[in-house]
Amino acid sequence: MRGTGKLVVFGAAALLSLLLSAAGVYERAEELNRQRVEAGRMRNVVLLTPEERGPEEPVPAPVSTAPAAPAGEEGAPEILSSVMDSSPGEEIRRTTIPGGLQLKNETGYAVDAEQILAEGPRVRLPAEGPQILIVHTHGSEAYTPAGLDRYEANDANRTEDTHCNVIRVGDELAARLEEQGLRVLHDREIYDYPSYTGSYGRSAEAVERYLAEYPDIAVVIDLHRDALGENGVVYKTMAEEEGTVASQIMILVGTDDSGLEHPDWRSNLSLALYLQEAVIRAHPTLMRPVSLVPQRYNQQLTGGSLILEVGCSGNTLQEALAAVRLFAAAAGPALLALAESPGEL
Repeated sequence: MRGTGKLVVFGAAALLSLLLSAAGVYERAEELNRQRVEAGRMRNVVLLTPEERGPEEPVPAPVSTAPAAPAGEEGAPEILSSVMDSSPGEEIRRTTIPGGLQLKNETGYAVDAEQILAEGPRVRLPAEGPQILIVHTHGSEAYTPAGLDRYEANDANRTEDTHCNVIRVGDELAARLEEQGLRVLHDREIYDYPSYTGSYGRSAEAVERYLAEYPDIAVVIDLHRDALGENGVVYKTMAEEEGTVASQIMILVGTDDSGLEHPDWRSNLSLALYLQEAVIRAHPTLMRPVSLVPQRYNQQLTGGSLILEVGCSGNTLQEALAAVRLFAAAAGPALLALAESPGEL
C-alpha cells in the first residue's frame, strides 16, 4: 500500500507539472524568441544587393552568424546578423547605403508600400498629455570614440556613460521634437547592462508602465545604433547631405511572421513609411531602406512602435547627433500633422 501511495502522489505531481507546462507554453516561446533576438544583438540588417546599389557602392554583403531556429521551437526566428561590434585596430570605412522609399522585406508577407503610403498612417497623437515615448532597449550601445567623445568601455563600443551612448542621441531627439511642440517622454534607463540577456523583457516592462500611466501615448521609438562590417572592416554609414557630416538612419519594423502575436504591425509599418517619406523629401540620402523583419521587438505593445537605428558602431557620436537632428527637423512636422485638435477629444 505504501508503494501505491507513492505512485499516486508521483502521478498527481506529474499531472500538475504537465498542466503548468501547458499553461506557460506561450510565455516560454516568447522568452525563447527574446533570447534569440538578443543573441543577434539587433544586427539583423539586410543590405542591398550589388544590382540594387550599383557597381560603385562599397557596401559589404550580409554576413549570417546566428544559428537556425531549432526544429519545433514555436515562434523562434532565424536572425540574420551582419557583424560583431567593432574592436580597436579594425579598419573603419565610409559607405552610403541607397535608401529612399525602398522597403527591405525579410518576411513572408507581400507588402504594397505605395498603397500603404496612399492610405496614410493610422496613428493619431493625443491633443493632451504625452504623445511620444523614447526608450533604449540597448542603451549601452555607443560609437567610435573621437575628439572629446571618449568613454570607458564596458564592452566593444558599449558604455554606461550616457553622455556617449545612444541615450545621448535620445536626449537630442527628444529636445528637437519638443522644440517643435511635440510632447515627449524619454526613458534614460539602460536595460542591456550588466546583463544583456533579458534586455527586451525589461524594456517591455518599462513601456507597459508608461502606457499604464499615459495610455494615450501614440508613438514609441526604441532608439539603437547598428553595426555593419566583416573581415576586420567596420563600416560607418554616411549621409551625403550638403553642409553637414551625418550618419545614416534606418527604421526597423517587426511583424508576427515569427509566429508570435502582433496584430497591429501594419499600423507600425504605415507610420514608418510615412516618416520615411517625410524625411527623404528634405534629406534624400539620410535614410536607409525601411527594414521589415519577422521578429516583434516589443512593437506589439502599440500601433505606433518603431526601432530607429541611428548610425553604426563605426560612426562617431557627433555624426549620429547630426543625423538625428536632420531626422527630427523633417519628422517633427510630419508627426505634428497627426496630432488631434482639442475639439477632437
